[in-house]
Amino acid sequence: MDKAQSDAIEAAVFRRLLSHLDQRKDVQNIDLMNLAGFCRNCLSKWYVAAAEQEGVGVEYEAARERVYGMPYPQWKAEFQAEASAEQLASFTKNKPQE
Repeated sequence: MDKAQSDAIEAAVFRRLLSHLDQRKDVQNIDLMNLAGFCRNCLSKWYVAAAEQEGVGVEYEAARERVYGMPYPQWKAEFQAEASAEQLASFTKNKPQE
C-alpha cells in the first residue's frame, strides 16, 4: 500500500467515524471521555492540529462544525444532556492529567 492509498483509507475511516457519531447523538461526550478518553471536542482539536501540520489554518469552531455536523451551539441545545453525578465522578477520577 502506498501513501496515497493509506491516506485515502484513513480519510474514509475518519468520515465513517463522523457518520457513526452523527448517528449516535445519544452517546454524550462525557460517555466517550469516560470510556475512551476522547470525545467529539477532542476530535475537533485533533482536526485543527492536523490541518496546522499541513500548513492549513482551520478555526476550532469550523472544525467542531465538521465533527458535529452542525454548529456546536445547535448540537448542544438539541442533543447534549446534563451529565449525571456518576458520569461526572468517573470523569473526575479518570481524566488525563495535563
